[in-house]
Amino acid sequence: MANVYQSMTTEELDGAIAELEQRADEVRAKGLSLDMARGKPSPEQVALSKPMFDTLTSETPLEDGGAIVANYGSPDGLPSARQLAAEILGVDAENVIVNGSSSLNLMYDLVANGYIHGIGGNEPWCRQGEVKFLCPSPGYDRHFAVTASFGITNVPVPMGPDGPDMEVVRELVESDPQVKGIWCVPKYANPTGVTYSDEVVRAFAALKPAAPDFRIFWDNAYVVHAFGDTDDELLNIFAALEEAGADNLVYEFGSTAKVTFPGSGIAFVTAGDADMAEIRKAFSIERVSCEKFSQLMHARFLRDLEGVQEHMAKHAEVVRPRFELVERKLTEGLGGLDIATWTHPHGGYFVSFEGPEGSAKAIVALMKELGVVMTGAGATWPYGNDPRDTNIRIAPTYPSLEELGAALDVFVIAVKLVAARLERARR
Repeated sequence: MANVYQSMTTEELDGAIAELEQRADEVRAKGLSLDMARGKPSPEQVALSKPMFDTLTSETPLEDGGAIVANYGSPDGLPSARQLAAEILGVDAENVIVNGSSSLNLMYDLVANGYIHGIGGNEPWCRQGEVKFLCPSPGYDRHFAVTASFGITNVPVPMGPDGPDMEVVRELVESDPQVKGIWCVPKYANPTGVTYSDEVVRAFAALKPAAPDFRIFWDNAYVVHAFGDTDDELLNIFAALEEAGADNLVYEFGSTAKVTFPGSGIAFVTAGDADMAEIRKAFSIERVSCEKFSQLMHARFLRDLEGVQEHMAKHAEVVRPRFELVERKLTEGLGGLDIATWTHPHGGYFVSFEGPEGSAKAIVALMKELGVVMTGAGATWPYGNDPRDTNIRIAPTYPSLEELGAALDVFVIAVKLVAARLERARR
């Protein structure tokens, strides 16, 4: 089916381009300076957690379940923090380590451990020749950057409406011993907002890897980040592993980075029994203790899963209007033109936008010209190489509603103008 510009005569198309270029010039003259580059909580969201500072005073007993908060020790984290993390992920607190503020740091450490020391008694990856990681795409650029930094080959895997294409994943994992891992954001995936279906989760649990040191890096970053009327249900990967009779296949990660304070939250990891023993051994070399005051504050402030959900309901009140604005602006500006599609997530931090083939880099470059910075085109694919040059990640949470509305108005102009120019160049 022809899009709106393909249906125009050349004279009509030239007129449309001229009108859009005039509108772009008017925007350029305003000297805008707007930023939608990263998925950051807004100042209003961050302010929701300020009362956490009041949970500790100089009179607070610095003990937690037998652990001493004000001294070395408790390398796995405070008992209360481990219990909180376990409730968030739906796992046993005995198999949880809480350490640091960034789950990405934990992921990096475990890739480094596989690369330098090996996993499960196998040779270190650095001694095995070419090593590969699967990257569901579009996906999270910082994941891909971690493995690329070690010289690991990132292999894109198609993403569908219910998760990665598991036929492709199964074929690669079960036939190629060089495939050592796969990056996953299973709930409200970055950037598509997809939550993996039960069938996809069970297919992951049923994998029979050709490599004994293959691990699924299950980054459950948005497990409590619903903003819609309903919260997507994600099957617990460890329940699926138990059902499949499998173990020591998954590293699951989480954090409170977008629950409390970005950069100052708590981060955690869980895995099977043997994997946890190996992770503890690896972490013991570089971690004498952990930052326990932050853990104590988080446990006292958030309390338990119910407390987390109550807190995230406040986040949803701030986030929801921004995503509703994205939906309204894109529908009003681009709906019915057949030049773009976009996702409609129930949670998370992003909208994944697909423009005409060959358009994404030009749209993002034009947006920068017009005063709006976005995530670089191609960033959602390994090595920044979107093969069709169509995907753009929209991150609506940080700007104010007024700023977001202005940025989206510019985005609509940029998409239309680039689409029209592409059609003109084709003729």
